[in-house]
Amino acid sequence: MISYFQAIVIGALQGVTELFPVSSLGHSVLVPGWLGWDTLVRDQSRSESPYLAFVVALHVATALALLVYFRSDWARIIKGFLRTLRTRTLETADERMAWLLIVATIPAGITGLVLEHSLRTLFAKPLAAAIFLTVNGVLLLFGDWLRRRRTTQAIIEKHPKTQSRGEAGRRLDTLDFREALAVGVAQVGALFAGISRSGITMVAGLARGLDHEDAARFSFLLATPIILAAGLYKLHDFAGPNGDGIRGQALVGGIVAAGAAFVAIHFLVRFFETRNLLPFAIYCLLAGGVSIVRFA
Repeated sequence: MISYFQAIVIGALQGVTELFPVSSLGHSVLVPGWLGWDTLVRDQSRSESPYLAFVVALHVATALALLVYFRSDWARIIKGFLRTLRTRTLETADERMAWLLIVATIPAGITGLVLEHSLRTLFAKPLAAAIFLTVNGVLLLFGDWLRRRRTTQAIIEKHPKTQSRGEAGRRLDTLDFREALAVGVAQVGALFAGISRSGITMVAGLARGLDHEDAARFSFLLATPIILAAGLYKLHDFAGPNGDGIRGQALVGGIVAAGAAFVAIHFLVRFFETRNLLPFAIYCLLAGGVSIVRFA
């Protein structure tokens, strides 16, 4: 049984780590392991359990926080999508963004339906999560290195004798559909506990020439339908026998998760206006390395 204290801790953890590029799934395995909550660790990799039903509720709460924060963006995107159905053309940035998100959502959506259960039962264990969290840190370092390299090349080509302190980058609506699909394929990596959904999609966006701010925005917009759909798809677990005895805890945890997610988005949107992935990469390498020693 999940206590209310555990619900609050895991809710806050879910809300923050789902959006920070440090893997919510990895932390939902590692933190209970570090705290000695062995029942929750075992339940994470089972086919069905009250803990998994609880996590479903947290995912829905996090997705709702994303929808609320980006409500104006989603209103424009949905209106743009409906216009394209009527006009059968792509004329505005919002119309294009709607279809970029649809294309990028397809790979993770299909793969998640087919493989999520198998990958979770196999890899949602502390040692595996620690290894993948370390790999996540390496991926974040690679993304920042690639972005700096592209920026330096662009500066040299444009002004060989000058330097710029700003971060040059493509506009988000200039991505083509093949590039959006590539970002969507990268999101499949988040099915492994320890690999961050937001982190790996940001790295893929940086690789396509986006700056950190636009890569983060696309990552957050892309995460919303995936997280919400995954939560709603498994909501029957929460409504069924697995939800018995934990619905109150799920309500409390969901409120905490939504609040934490809203604060996390607010922070990250501003953070990536001027900063990069390096602090998160260092954290993943340290936390992953220490956890490997702990759980090996």
